[in-house]
Amino acid sequence: MDGEQREDVNSVPRAQDVHWVSLDFTTHLRWSVTSSDYTYTVRFSREDADWEESPNCIQISASECDLTQSLKASDRAYFADVQTEIMDMDYELPHTQSSRFNPYRESNISAVSFTVAPLDDRRVIVNITDPLTSIYDRGKQLSIRDIFKKDLNYKIRYYKSGSTGKRDEISNSSMKVIPGLDKGESYCFMVATFIRSRPKATQQGSWSMQQCTESSQDNLQDLSVGAWVGVGFIMLTVLIVIVTVTVLCCRQRNKTLQTSQSSAPV
Repeated sequence: MDGEQREDVNSVPRAQDVHWVSLDFTTHLRWSVTSSDYTYTVRFSREDADWEESPNCIQISASECDLTQSLKASDRAYFADVQTEIMDMDYELPHTQSSRFNPYRESNISAVSFTVAPLDDRRVIVNITDPLTSIYDRGKQLSIRDIFKKDLNYKIRYYKSGSTGKRDEISNSSMKVIPGLDKGESYCFMVATFIRSRPKATQQGSWSMQQCTESSQDNLQDLSVGAWVGVGFIMLTVLIVIVTVTVLCCRQRNKTLQTSQSSAPV
């Protein structure tokens, strides 16, 4: 390569700030550029393996590449490389390599959906829906339980309404009975994924929205709004019936007395 060619290559902008963004195993590689006059090709490689070009990210003008279907959801690490394309060049192109990334240990997990249902006065059951990922295996969309299997746990946080004391329960299944609740009290619950085998920074997923059970007082208030109207109507009806019967009985009694007095001998 002569000096002029080397100078031209050095002036070509490389991808900057190359980083991974991954949620529920939907994994994108992103970078920033200083010029829009170039295209980019993304390669990826498993540790100790050869580089492969991403089929959907060859000579693209965008600064993002979806590598979801290229990376396996097993416990293995990958690198990626963003190469600036220059036409009619037969030497190594300017490129920037990413940091090491392991989707199994580093992909963020979104908030889960769940329901809370009472079993009796002191127990509830929490049912959690395993979030789906963007990974498919033989046409089946995999959930996070399909990927993590026994590594997947859920952290259930709950507290009595109006109290600052919170308790955590760890469940290795999508269903958990919470015992020992105070009778008639309202409790609030949140759920997050919890994967012990991961680094501490990514062990826990996002917290779900909070859900609260009803207290006995809540039920009484609900009754006063709706059912008390019906109760009042029934009581009023009964009162009207009683008054009507009383009036009729009094009239009948007066009529009987008048008949008896008129038929008595003088």
